[in-house]
Amino acid sequence: MSSHHLYSSPVPGDTWNVAMAGDTRFTWEYDGGRDRLLSLYQKGKDKQWDAEKRIDWDLEVDRNNVAGLPESFNPLFGSEIWDRMSEQEREEFGRHQGAWLFSQFLHGEQGALNVSARIVQSVPDLDSKFYAATQTMDEARHVELYTKFVHEKIGMYYPINQDLAKLLAESLEDSRWDLPYLGMQVLIEGLALAAFGLYRDMSTNPLVKQLLAYVMQDEARHVAFGRLALKDYYAELTEKERAEREEFVVEGCYLMRDRFKGREIYETLDMPVDKCMEYVNNSEMYTLYQSLLFSRIVPCVRDIGLWGDKVRAAYDDMGVLDNAKSDLEALMRQDEEIAERVDEEKYARELAARKQEVGEAIALGEASG
Repeated sequence: MSSHHLYSSPVPGDTWNVAMAGDTRFTWEYDGGRDRLLSLYQKGKDKQWDAEKRIDWDLEVDRNNVAGLPESFNPLFGSEIWDRMSEQEREEFGRHQGAWLFSQFLHGEQGALNVSARIVQSVPDLDSKFYAATQTMDEARHVELYTKFVHEKIGMYYPINQDLAKLLAESLEDSRWDLPYLGMQVLIEGLALAAFGLYRDMSTNPLVKQLLAYVMQDEARHVAFGRLALKDYYAELTEKERAEREEFVVEGCYLMRDRFKGREIYETLDMPVDKCMEYVNNSEMYTLYQSLLFSRIVPCVRDIGLWGDKVRAAYDDMGVLDNAKSDLEALMRQDEEIAERVDEEKYARELAARKQEVGEAIALGEASG
């Protein structure tokens, strides 16, 4: 059955075709490789999991407040627009907001699926091909689980955000093998990882926490892969080549900054778009939100050596330059630990439910005896 009828607005055609340039690269060097990258590849193999079995799909979700967030987290909270809305209108807005957010997560994961498969083809070294192959499997799993979540728990899709679509196309259309890495592993994945983390930490819904915690456990490795693969290569670039990558980073970051503003929601609900966007752009909450969204991208860009004047000026303009001080290794360890805690909480709930079932069965047996 087609999912097209569940979209908030029509999507053109059955596929979006992006023409790709560049070579498929074979290597005849089968020995050796970078130890840290091979260790990451081993971890990628060890950490594979089944979305059908690991996630409690029976848990309920409120379609009007998917993540279970307080009203104050709404981007329009405190505005005249929000104050004039009826309770029914606020609930409808909440459902569209959840559908839009998780649809963008879904589309981003499909982008990552295609880009990681492209990296397998285009990257010149075998250890990177190995890891990108495990990432391709990870991304397929993420597309699977977000599709199931949006379809069954929300029942509405939003089309892909055009800022995300533009950066995906630019990452795939460039013939240089490192651009898909830079666009996806550093910029798109870095922003997604921070967004997942925000909603994982604030959500009060157990199912949403599970989805995001488990996806982040994978995504933290993906960003680490981009850092390891690009750092050595970018150290050898000419000044002109580095400037070209930095220009790509600046443009990509401005696109990613605008990706999570949610303009499509206001357009779909026929709300006063310009007034809504003015409020969002000037709200303290969105300023903080934007800064947190760049907590993974900025230190990664600095670490791989794309830290020229233009990049720093752009981050200063966006108010996210201080994120350069973030400890990516510590954040990655934290992502692992949180996923493990979610597993422990899930097991504790299952054990308690099982004990209750046994207790009820014993009580029923004694009563009937």
